[in-house]
Parts: sequence; structure tokens; C-alpha cells
Amino acid sequence: MRGTQEMPSKFFCFSLTVITLLFLEVFAIVHGRIPTTLEGPFKPVTVPFDESLRGFAVDLPDTDPRVRRQVKGFEPEQISVTLSATYDSVWISWITGDFQIGNNIKPLDHKSVASVVRYGTLRYPSMHEATGFSLIYNQLYPFEGLQNYTSGIIHHVRLTGLKPDMIYYYRCGDPNIPAMSKIYSFRTMPVSSPQSYPTRIAVVGDLGLTYNTTSTISHLIHNSPDLVLLVGDVTYANLYLTNGTGSDCYSCSFSNTPIHETYQPRWDYWGRFMQPLVSKVPIMVVEGNHELELQAENRTFVAYSSRFAFPSKESGSSSTFYYSFNAGGIHFIMLGAYISYYKTGEQYRWLERDLANVDRYVTPWLVVTWHPPWYSTYNAHYREAECMRVEMEELLYSYGVDIVFNGHVHAYERSNRIYNYTLDPCGPVYITVGDGGNREKMAIKHADEPGNCPDPLSTPDKNMDGRFCGFNFTSGPAAGKFCWDRQPDYSAYRESSFGHGILEVKNSTYALWTWHRNQDMYNSAGDQIYIVREPDKCPVKLMVGDYWKIRSY
Repeated sequence: MRGTQEMPSKFFCFSLTVITLLFLEVFAIVHGRIPTTLEGPFKPVTVPFDESLRGFAVDLPDTDPRVRRQVKGFEPEQISVTLSATYDSVWISWITGDFQIGNNIKPLDHKSVASVVRYGTLRYPSMHEATGFSLIYNQLYPFEGLQNYTSGIIHHVRLTGLKPDMIYYYRCGDPNIPAMSKIYSFRTMPVSSPQSYPTRIAVVGDLGLTYNTTSTISHLIHNSPDLVLLVGDVTYANLYLTNGTGSDCYSCSFSNTPIHETYQPRWDYWGRFMQPLVSKVPIMVVEGNHELELQAENRTFVAYSSRFAFPSKESGSSSTFYYSFNAGGIHFIMLGAYISYYKTGEQYRWLERDLANVDRYVTPWLVVTWHPPWYSTYNAHYREAECMRVEMEELLYSYGVDIVFNGHVHAYERSNRIYNYTLDPCGPVYITVGDGGNREKMAIKHADEPGNCPDPLSTPDKNMDGRFCGFNFTSGPAAGKFCWDRQPDYSAYRESSFGHGILEVKNSTYALWTWHRNQDMYNSAGDQIYIVREPDKCPVKLMVGDYWKIRSY
């Protein structure tokens, strides 16, 4: 456990407003009976699985009007907003022209259509104009009978010089064709400070495009988020052959294909379905295993890296797989689980630099996201990311990460504060939200139930390089075993149900986390807790030169 150190005296000079706010928060917590992490660790809870809630895990067909192309010619579609690293900049992305799929495709000339955004704080007129860049990508298969794909023209334009917490109106497209979109709007993030935060942040994972997905997004929109985090596994286009034939289990149905195929039009369907939300609410995405999509010349993650804008350069990253950004007084770090995460690799070195540059007086909250969870008690993907945990957990713990969001496991689970499989009041709270609604349905088996503990040698993920790090536990109730024989102490709450989460950071110490189930009424909570930071009790351990330095915030 970390040691303690006295904070500089000037940081004890709280204003009356802050003291009053804290008192009101505590009063609401006590009388609203919402638990806080200060009361933990909590006894493990498992909500029994209800078979009737398996859900309609069937993909929307290409005939559904929500996924069909509604524009003409080179008019923009699949419009989305992405944050840059700081409040004063965002990215606007869209697609013009239609995709092609078949044996004789001819890629569009991406230079033939300009990338222009006109924007301002007034609906009319647009006072500013920004230009960006465009690209197309191909998904190619060097095998007879497989269809190739080429995308429409993908545009990314960065807007700069924006004011915090302000509504901006924009149109995107090419004014010379002319082919401009209708007017959309977005709100910028608040300025980074301990007193300002987005009102609500939606967190969802393993979304796909099923009828369950439509329920998840409907509930999510009802909660009016200011920001959406998608923690990997976006479209599940790789559950399809290139002829459009799909399955809940690719390996079960298509075991004889020469390469793991993917039906890229599902990406276009997903972009059209999501546009009503993400054209006005920024979405931040990190890659999952379903985005790998191997093609000719061993190229991978091409659709993911092409379709979304990422604040990689702005945050000092050279990759679309990992980056960081601020949203008010929260610093978010998105990590890549499907590229090198070793201490000798570039991602780890970037993570060290990024963590060292975080000023917790400006952004008190530190939230980290990647796809496969380290602490999940479900049979599916059990301890699959153990090597990543071994490499990175100490670094994240040393810098006082508050919350970790993951997906991958198609269920919901929230941990007690934990570090290295040990309950620790200074460890992060790990939350798995891989229950967005995808076609592969829900995970329901727990590794601690009789007969459900997987063979340890079966757990490494070949997409994460296939190393084995999941040795038997050496201490605690599961010493000498690969799995617990009861719900582990570190698992506070778990439930197999589709849904999404909402994070509401109230101030520099309190954040309300609510998990919403699709089967509940819109205002109901399946799981709810106040996550409380204790910076005096858990000071941050900073690397200064070759030495560690303890600092309280």
C-alpha cells in the first residue's frame, strides 16, 4: 500500500462553495442509500441469469431503413464527432460516395471530393471554415470466390480554437459540388479543472448491430450523455463471409474458409445507424478483437484505423491503438491490447510519458480503458489478458488510476478496489461493460462454478501474441488453483444482461456510476455506486528521473 505525505497547505484552502457541494453530495448519498466505495470492500453479489432476457440477438438486415443509404451522390453520411486531446479542438468525420464490393472493384479517387467543415456558435451564418484530409481503404482477399471491398471516401477535419462548454453548429462536405450536409451541432468539453466535468459520460462495449443494440442505444440516448466511450468490438462485421452470410459463431459455421472473412458493408450500416447519436455527441473508440479483420499482405485493423478519427498526434502517440484526452477534470487513457504492451515497447514508453504529464491538480480523475478485462470472473475469456496485466498493472497503480473500463466479456461486472488480485483501497475499480448487445449473445457461465474453470493452457489469446502468463494463484483463498471455488472477493457485483453505463463525475472526489439494464425502465438502475477518490490516503507515485517520488493531490 502506498505511503502518505502531507499535502501543501495551500490546497487545504477550499472555498465555501466546494465545502457546501461536498456536504450536499454526502447528504444525498446517505439519504439516497447509494453505497460508496468508502464502505467497501463489498461482499460479492451475483444476480441469477434470467433466461427470458436472452434478448433478440439478431443483426439488423440490410433492408432496415436505419442502415440504408439515404443520401445521393457525394452528399455526406455516417457523420461523427470525436474529441481531440483538449477542449478547444474536435474532429468531424464523414463518408461521401458509396462502397463497392465484388470481384472488379474500382476505388474512388479520394482527392476528387474536398473535406470542408463550416462551423460557428451561431446556426447562421457559419463564421469559420476548416479543411482536412480524406482517404479510402480496401479489404482485399487473394482467394478465389471471396469478394473484395473498397470504401467510400472517408473525411477527417479537425476544428481548432473552440471555446469550452459551448454549442457549435456545423455543416460538412464539399461546397463546390455542391454537396454539404444539413446543420448539426455538438457541445465542447468543459475546461480542464477540478471544478468542471461533463455532466454524463456513457460507457458501452461490444455493441454490434442487433435488435439488442437498438435497445441499448435507445436507453443510452435517453440518458443524454455528453460523451460516449466505446470500449472495443464495434460492428462484428467479421461474423460474416464476404457474400453477406453471417453466423453467431464464425469458427463453428465457417471452419473451412481460407482466411477469416469479413463483410465490410456492416461497417457502413453501423455508421448510418449511429449517426443520429454520434453526429452531435462525441464518441471515443478503442479497438477490440473483432476489429482485427486480417486481409491480404497480413494487414489488420484497417477499417478501424481508417473510419475513426483519433487524437493520437495531439496526445503524443504514433498509433490509432492508444491515445489520451481530457474531458473537463478527467484524463482518459485508451490502451491497445492487440499490439505490444511490453515494457520494452513503444506503447508502454508512451504510457509512462503520458502518465508523468498528468497534472492531478488540473485533472484529478484518471480513467483508463482497453478491451479485454484483467479482472473478470466469467468463464468466457477468463484471465485471457493476464500477460498485459503483468506488464502494465504496477505502472497504472503507481500513478493512482481511479477507474478502468473494459469490454470483451458479454456481461456486466464491477470489482472492489484491487491490485494484483489483492483487495487494496488504493487500487482502481474495474468495470466490465461488454454487454452492448452484439450477435454473440451474453456470457452466463462463471469460472468459479463447478466444471467451468477453463484449462489454463487454453486461456492465452493468440491475438495478444499467445504468451502464457496465467499461473495458479500463490496466496489467498484460491492458492494453488487457477480458479476460485466461489465468487472471488474482488468481484463486487456481476450480472448477465444487456445494457450500458453512465459515469457522472460530481467533483474532484466523488463520481456516480450507474449501470442500466435494457429490460428496465429508462430511469432504473441495475447497479449504482459512488466511486470516491482518497488522494490523501493514496498519494501518487511519480517517476522523476531514475527515482520514484511520492506526491499527494
